[in-house]
Amino acid sequence: MIELYTAATPNGHKVSIALEEMGLSYQVHVLKLLALEQKQAWFLAINPNGRIPAIVDHDADDFAVFESGAILWYLAEKTGMFLPKDGKQRSQVMQWLMFQMGGLGPMQGQANVWFRYMPEQVPVAIARYQNETRRLYEVMDHRLSAVEFLAGDYSIADMAAWPWARIHDWAGVSVDGLPHLRRWLDAVRDRPAVQQGLAVPLPDADMDPSKVRRMVQGANSQQP
Repeated sequence: MIELYTAATPNGHKVSIALEEMGLSYQVHVLKLLALEQKQAWFLAINPNGRIPAIVDHDADDFAVFESGAILWYLAEKTGMFLPKDGKQRSQVMQWLMFQMGGLGPMQGQANVWFRYMPEQVPVAIARYQNETRRLYEVMDHRLSAVEFLAGDYSIADMAAWPWARIHDWAGVSVDGLPHLRRWLDAVRDRPAVQQGLAVPLPDADMDPSKVRRMVQGANSQQP
């Protein structure tokens, strides 16, 4: 059995979607991010970076895995699902997984913060991150004009990118003029396991925009 430590965020949803897609048995622990439960010592013993998600695999000697992309890779290796055995095909999955981890997630995450939560609007910062997020969407759209899913067949790369791309409006980024990306967004959304994973956990009432804004302001006021 796998224990999942998570919250209702794109990175958290990556893993719950994967667990549902792979049919794995898991128990959910929802961390209250605004209460900084992810920074408590007990959780830092599981994930020293103090972020969600993380898992503990009790079928593998209580092995802990953190970082959402690493968790997806671990689960795919564990089950032999959504990760090709052919070396070149596996590399394609890894490339698009890293594209999300190193590009789409960080850039859209910054767009979210600057557009939604900062106490003052800084147009140059908002434009910088929104424009880069849009550029990454255009890269995906071009790729998806030639293939059904990011790595050809449906894979953990799609599970990683979709929870971010689905909330493009929250970052103030349009997907107008990107028909292949829109088609992919709908195709992944319609998978039953994706819908089930998206409901794990349900959105936390404590994560309303005003409270998150105060958390961001507090973090910005702290000296390094």
